[in-house]
Amino acid sequence: MLTVVLRTAQVARVLAASLLGRLPLGAAPVALLLFARETLSIGAAGALVGVYTAGVAVGGPVLARVADRFRQPPVMLAGAAVSTAGFVLLASGVPLWAALFAVLLAGLGAPPFEAGLRVLWRSLLPEEQVPTAYTLDIAVQELIFIFGPLVAGASVAAGGPVTGLYVTAGLQLAGTVWFVTTPVVRGWRGEHAERHWAGALRSGRLRLLLVAVVLVGTGVGSLPVAVIDYAESVGGRGWSSWILAAQATGALIGGLVNTRVKVDGRRLPLLALCLGLGYAPLLLTPSQPVLLLLLAVLSGLFLPPFLAATFVTVDRIAPAGTAAEAFAWVATAFSVGAAAGAAVDGAILDATTGPRIGFLLSPLVIALAAPLLVPLARNLRTGGDPAPAEHVRAETP
Repeated sequence: MLTVVLRTAQVARVLAASLLGRLPLGAAPVALLLFARETLSIGAAGALVGVYTAGVAVGGPVLARVADRFRQPPVMLAGAAVSTAGFVLLASGVPLWAALFAVLLAGLGAPPFEAGLRVLWRSLLPEEQVPTAYTLDIAVQELIFIFGPLVAGASVAAGGPVTGLYVTAGLQLAGTVWFVTTPVVRGWRGEHAERHWAGALRSGRLRLLLVAVVLVGTGVGSLPVAVIDYAESVGGRGWSSWILAAQATGALIGGLVNTRVKVDGRRLPLLALCLGLGYAPLLLTPSQPVLLLLLAVLSGLFLPPFLAATFVTVDRIAPAGTAAEAFAWVATAFSVGAAAGAAVDGAILDATTGPRIGFLLSPLVIALAAPLLVPLARNLRTGGDPAPAEHVRAETP
């Protein structure tokens, strides 16, 4: 099935283009940190990353809602132009207040590739292959968080902090142009439907799913903080990047394996529980970092199956004409949860001693998502879900 999906016309192109355009999501935080530490302060560095992340979380659903109503190319190109202007303004060496405004622009304008890509699968593939496409997309997405920081670090090493910003903006712009010039993207149109001020959020089932995604994001987002504290406790801060890369590798493996399994939203509670249990072995906090590295691989295995089942569910419960916006809300919910998880775990570690406590938040919070998803899974099991929200096939020019 995976080979068949990749060989389908335009699938490889839209997947590769979106990957290139999303690479800045992994590169930008590192580029911003290195730039701010060189030209501003460590406090300013954290503020810049926080404002950029908030901008992405807010801008994604807004841009996706506009794309639902009109078309993707003009929305994504306009967003990329605004985001690029933000990076260029920051690189010009402005005061802190202007730097914060610049990164806000960079985040708000970041094109919603995740939402834009996921509404295309039904235009490219038969119904039975769409779940495989979701899983493949999520697995490939892990490459963003493996190679994004490496690209940013290499750019800064080669040309200085400003170069990291320019490379980040350039990759995003190149990916956007490549993506929107694909025939299926140019031909896609959102479904004609009655518009509502609440958009996709008028669906109670979608709101319930988003709460669960926030909890999962909280657990996943707390891990980097715990890992850094652990690495410092064993006397090797450099281990933190390797451990996080190991988790991303585990997610990549889990995603590729999951392409051979039928993804089903009715399994969401079970998948959330398995994901939470996957984080539990990290509580062992072995004194040998290489052992924790192996445990980190385990913690990543069930994330792609959970997210793939989430997107299949969104595809079925999103109100008509809101497909792209609904997918963007999932990304925003996950980002909000990740930011909250990092903040909460940081506060816990500041107030306590020993690295083990830092790994406790992830399994607990992720496991809480499972009972929340039971009513939704039951609804899907009894056939209460409507037809997919987005049936519109793209007209290839």
